[in-house]
Amino acid sequence: MSLRFRRAAFVVAVAVSCPLGAVACAPVDQGSGAGSAPGGPVTPGQGACAPAQLKTLKPGSFTFGTDQPAYPPWFSDDDPANGKGFEAAVAYAVAGKLGYRPDGVTWVRVPFSAAIQPGVKTYDADLNEFSITDERRKAVDFSAPYYDVTQAVVTTKASPIAGATTLAALRGAKLGAQVGTTSYDAAEKVIAPAAQISVYNNNDDAKQALATGQIQGLVVDLPTAFEITGGGEVPDSVIVGQVPPAGAAEQFGAVLDKGSPLTGCVSAAVEALRADGTLAKLTDQWLTRAGSARELK
Repeated sequence: MSLRFRRAAFVVAVAVSCPLGAVACAPVDQGSGAGSAPGGPVTPGQGACAPAQLKTLKPGSFTFGTDQPAYPPWFSDDDPANGKGFEAAVAYAVAGKLGYRPDGVTWVRVPFSAAIQPGVKTYDADLNEFSITDERRKAVDFSAPYYDVTQAVVTTKASPIAGATTLAALRGAKLGAQVGTTSYDAAEKVIAPAAQISVYNNNDDAKQALATGQIQGLVVDLPTAFEITGGGEVPDSVIVGQVPPAGAAEQFGAVLDKGSPLTGCVSAAVEALRADGTLAKLTDQWLTRAGSARELK
């Protein structure tokens, strides 16, 4: 899949929820805490957060995990090691803040559902559009959030829901979403009962179902919705609108092992990237802009 964005057409869905200078924006209350370690506040790349001190899987190397395939706009060409795509770029920026050169970063592939299950991890941190939820925190740690996200519904131009402006207009439609995602949660909790929602192992299967008329609407995060419609991944597809959150604002965070000694340092790196404007720049570079997608009421 090619990564095609029409960046001038939309308003940035900014990946921060407070001013860039506020380092302690939306801290994660877990484990050693966001931007802290057992001994107190930390500085990424220094002291307890220097590569020589970090207890990574492989000494001197930082291992990131993500699913396969890895989709645009989060990754490009299913190759996280190329550093292209928002989450790939964030991963290398985090590693850089921690003092790792690009050649000190390695990648492993981990299925989406497996990455958040209890048990031995094959990664130091996993980036795969994981929304921070209390339920998931029972099994894993999360870093400080690196992106604020909304969900959206995609359909085809000929679909009877293409002109829908309200959630009520979608409640009789057959919808689809990827298993284990907050897109599915949004579909079930905000739009329609589970009986109306088809579940797919990955977004490729879900997009095929939409293209062939097996479902009338696909629920995905907003940047992915723009990639599907603007990149021609589903012919004649359009965004119906944005779905309001079921509860608190949804945010993506890096997943780490439960109680990982790395959590505080990774969080400190994320917060430093927010404070110096890097997250905003990467959002502008890689993620489509959200101004033309109406909000469903």
